[in-house]
Amino acid sequence: MGALGHFIERAGVPTAQISLIREQTAAIRPPRALWVPFMLGRPFGAPNEPDFQRRVLRALLALFEQSVGPVLEDFPEDAPGTSTDDGAFACPVSFARPEADSGDPANALKREIAQLRPWYDLAVKRRGRTTFGISGMSVDDAADYAVSYLGTAPKTAAAPGLSAGVALKRVCDDLKAYYYEAVAAQPGNLSPSAIEHWFWHETVAARVFFGIQQACKDSADPSLRPQPFGPLSLVPRTIYYTMVKSNGPE
Repeated sequence: MGALGHFIERAGVPTAQISLIREQTAAIRPPRALWVPFMLGRPFGAPNEPDFQRRVLRALLALFEQSVGPVLEDFPEDAPGTSTDDGAFACPVSFARPEADSGDPANALKREIAQLRPWYDLAVKRRGRTTFGISGMSVDDAADYAVSYLGTAPKTAAAPGLSAGVALKRVCDDLKAYYYEAVAAQPGNLSPSAIEHWFWHETVAARVFFGIQQACKDSADPSLRPQPFGPLSLVPRTIYYTMVKSNGPE
């Protein structure tokens, strides 16, 4: 999309785009772009939230006030539905508490993924597509890659030319997509806010994400440390600050 923006602008038509993966947009340097901290597939944040969606659209259109680019601005709000104030719900998959795997997060994460696999497969069958796959890894390999950042020897990016930050972001986005699609396939027609609450409060994956977030803050790798990928990108801001105050996910 960024490359297309350059082409259209050469014909004299101003362009602006929404970015869901900031690192890629920064590399392409489109004429005008608004980075939004939303899940993949939701460039305007959340369904059935017209006031919020209008704020996103106004922020995007405001970029046309700048005639000279490239311009890359960050949208300052998280999408509705990421608050931890939402009530819990009954998830058909019952996850065992991970204390037994506290010394082996990779095992705990893979066990959780295996429990979700039938639901994920059902989701793909129903929809005929999936948003999982931007990392180019299987879900188990993505789990191994993510967990490696909790140790002293993080894995290197498999794709040539990718920074550690971009590779890790893609892996984490894939894991979230897998979880969200799997739980959305379960009975009950769960709301986006309920799915967010379940993910951040009830899963091993959330604990892994919090651990990775800390590793990013402590890393000497410049692709991991800067905003927005570093401390406040893997975990939504509202989740991060609330959970840090309560010493991590429940």
